[in-house]
Formats: sequence, C-alpha cells, structure tokens
Amino acid sequence: MRVRARKLAPALPLIKITVIPMHDSKTTIALEVNEEPVEVAFAPHKTLLEVLREDLGLTGTKHGCELGECGTCTVLLDGTPVLSCLVLGLACAGRRVKTVEGMADRGTLHPLQEAFAELGAAQCGYCTPAFLLASEALLAANASPSRDVIKDALAGNLCRCTGYIKIYEAVELAAARMRGEDASPAAESLYGYE
Repeated sequence: MRVRARKLAPALPLIKITVIPMHDSKTTIALEVNEEPVEVAFAPHKTLLEVLREDLGLTGTKHGCELGECGTCTVLLDGTPVLSCLVLGLACAGRRVKTVEGMADRGTLHPLQEAFAELGAAQCGYCTPAFLLASEALLAANASPSRDVIKDALAGNLCRCTGYIKIYEAVELAAARMRGEDASPAAESLYGYE
C-alpha cells in the first residue's frame, strides 16, 4: 500500500497588529443628579452604577449581582426605579437621577429614612438605599398603598437580613406620616409580641 504525501499549505505572511489602548477615551454628558446639574466625563462602556460610584463619588448606590437580579443598585431615573447596573451611563444624558444621597432635605431625613431607622428595617444596610428609593417612587405614585401593593413594588429588591416585614411596616408608617396622619409604630413592631 502506498501512502501519498500531503502538500502543506503555503505559509501566510506575518501581519503585525498594533493594539491602541482605549482607556483614555472618555465621553462627557450633562445630567441632573440629586437635583443638581452635573457634567461628568467617563469611559463610554460604564454603567450608571459605575458612573455614580466611581466618577461622582456617590457610594450609597451599591454593587450587588451586577446582573439585574438583586435590586441593590436601584436608583430613580426620571422618577422611575431602575437597576443602575443595567443602564449605560451614556443613556442618562439630559435625564434626572436620584440616589439615596438625595433623599434627605438640608439635613432632615426623608420620612422613609426616619421610619426605616425607627423600626429597624435596615439591619446590615447594604440593600437599604435601594429599598428606600423604590419605596419613595411607590409613595409618589400611591399615597395609600396596601401591604400587597408594597410587596409588589419592592419585589425586585432582595434582603438577606430582615425578612421584609419591618421594611413593609416602615413603608406603611412613612406613608401614613406623609399623608399627615399622627402615626406611630405598633408596639409589637418595636418590641415583638409578648
């Protein structure tokens, strides 16, 4: 039996490739952050989460899963809760962004912040900024939400510490106070059942 010799393909000429680093490439946009006009320069691939934390120094918005599943990075974009890890910074040009740093008014806590602190709704605190902002958007749209409506509005935000009941109670308490009611927490909310 005879074996045929294979012909080798001709060698391809070597091509030199030059890689130009793009790390210096930045884009500048103007937007409103916490009711203040802001101009910020950043790499165009950055998410809103990265722009807020790394370029604007607003670290109240937290990194969580960075997949849009945990809700920890929730901010308000034109008054609507969004997952900032899924929004490109470039998409926010000319828009209004609100972070937890923008909730207090001249040193006075927002009623939601007060209620969360009063009821112990924030334990480790990592998810709290997102819950506060999602709750603020809810109460702006519905001043008297039922417990089920609150649950639905906050369903995209995960918390490993609280079991959610204190969070729901804090939103209910803040809503009542924002409606002008003389509301105070139930004793069992503060001290448990006897």
